[in-house]
Amino acid sequence: MITLDGVLQAPGGPGEDTSGGFNYGGWSAPFGDEDGGKVMQRLMQPADYLLGRKTFEIFASFWPEHADIWPAVNEGTKYVLSTTMKKSAWKNTVFLESLADIKKLKNSEGSDLQVWGSSKLIQLLLKNDLVDELWLKIYPVTLGEGKKLFSDGARPAAFTLTESLVTSNGVIIANYKRAGEVKTGTVGE
Repeated sequence: MITLDGVLQAPGGPGEDTSGGFNYGGWSAPFGDEDGGKVMQRLMQPADYLLGRKTFEIFASFWPEHADIWPAVNEGTKYVLSTTMKKSAWKNTVFLESLADIKKLKNSEGSDLQVWGSSKLIQLLLKNDLVDELWLKIYPVTLGEGKKLFSDGARPAAFTLTESLVTSNGVIIANYKRAGEVKTGTVGE
């Protein structure tokens, strides 16, 4: 979930992530509709999850008590990149300490890994060409501040649009798959 200006911080609620003095938590709520809900249900199917520490802490404080909304997140393995956390009471949690651990996990057998939130982790993955697919839910709002999806340092990469939908509330939901290196040329070619 991102805004038109690329903010992904605290889409779910006012207290979700107020770091940096962020005051716009819950910005996605006014745009909920049936079309977006159907796509979210597809994305919330069983998977394993790769999360940054801060997103993990937010998730771990909410999802174990709300299994009725998203049961798969409690059952899936949560891989957490953190140099400070080593254990959690939330079942199926594994802590990773480095980029090398992520690369090893990515190259192993197992289910797909989904990243939710985790702005710094996503930037690390983009910088190291470890993103195979993006599901972007682009909301028709700008905030001007907050944690961004993309920052300086993302490795140049091409993606192909494989699926898209515009909801009745103007949210663009787009699935992009990695398509190789960036090609350049002259306009009009």
